[in-house]
Amino acid sequence: MKQALEKIELSAKEELKKIRDSKELEALRIRFLGKKGELTTVLKGMATLSSEERPVIGQLANRVRSDIENAVEERAKELKKAAFELKLKEEKLDVTLPGKAPKLGKLHPLDSVMREIEDIFIGMGFDIASGPEVEYDYYNFEALNLPPDHPARDTQDTFYISDKILLRTQTSPVQIRVMEQKKPPIRIVAPGRVYRSDAVDATHSPLFHQIEGLVVDKGITMGDLVGTLDMLMKRLYGVECRIRLRPHHFPFTEPSAEVDMVCFNCGGKGCSMCKGEGYVELLGSGMVHPKVLANCGIDPEEYSGFAFGLGLERLVMRKYGVTDLRLLYENDLRFLEQF
Repeated sequence: MKQALEKIELSAKEELKKIRDSKELEALRIRFLGKKGELTTVLKGMATLSSEERPVIGQLANRVRSDIENAVEERAKELKKAAFELKLKEEKLDVTLPGKAPKLGKLHPLDSVMREIEDIFIGMGFDIASGPEVEYDYYNFEALNLPPDHPARDTQDTFYISDKILLRTQTSPVQIRVMEQKKPPIRIVAPGRVYRSDAVDATHSPLFHQIEGLVVDKGITMGDLVGTLDMLMKRLYGVECRIRLRPHHFPFTEPSAEVDMVCFNCGGKGCSMCKGEGYVELLGSGMVHPKVLANCGIDPEEYSGFAFGLGLERLVMRKYGVTDLRLLYENDLRFLEQF
């Protein structure tokens, strides 16, 4: 039995040298040390040994089992190390290969022009102001000289949350909030999203962006308004850009004017885009109505001011020659990557 045990030990160690993976190693362990393994089979014969031989063979058997277990464990470590080194070799990074440049995003044309306009106004001494998109009826209409029964509300039909709370139709409420909190001189622009219940077409959307401006001080005239808008358009589109003012009516300005710009599709010749007029409506403007100033606690006898509201989408369309507003909202990368 002693020779059998020594032979098992020698055989196991020889076989271990040939093992190449963990599956083979587990199979070898079961073959020699399992319940039906070679070592167990030999030890079943201990019942035939004399009382003097049993302790000697038992001690030898324990040593053989321990030696084989240690050898299996060492071989497992070697296999694990070899597998790790092979993985490192296969996944080796060649630092001399050219890298892959990350694909950088860019500003949406609406955001790009918005920032450009803000920079122009900041250069003219204006501050940037903001306010809530979910607004009170008072700030969106009533404080702007538009009481509940005023017919001009029909042109600014919007989305109501309740009778007194709505999605703002313009950023004019920001002007009211600023005039309530700050006394003249005031020189601000208020950019942001606005909402109206408009059908979607080439020039209209239920969601769009406005940039409203307000100047209140002593001695402000209509000439200051025209000069400011003319400067803005020339900075945006070049010195050849032309605007025109048409008399109009807005409840919150008096006198009021619509400001048009030469059609960006036909250059003033007349086309379907401008409905044959050669000009495209761009914004509303005028001198701040005395009632609006008084509603905000500003004495209209001492101060005057002008206000205007720019449609950002139309400015972007003019700048880049886009003829359909819907393209700005469809998220088509083939279109957006051009800018």
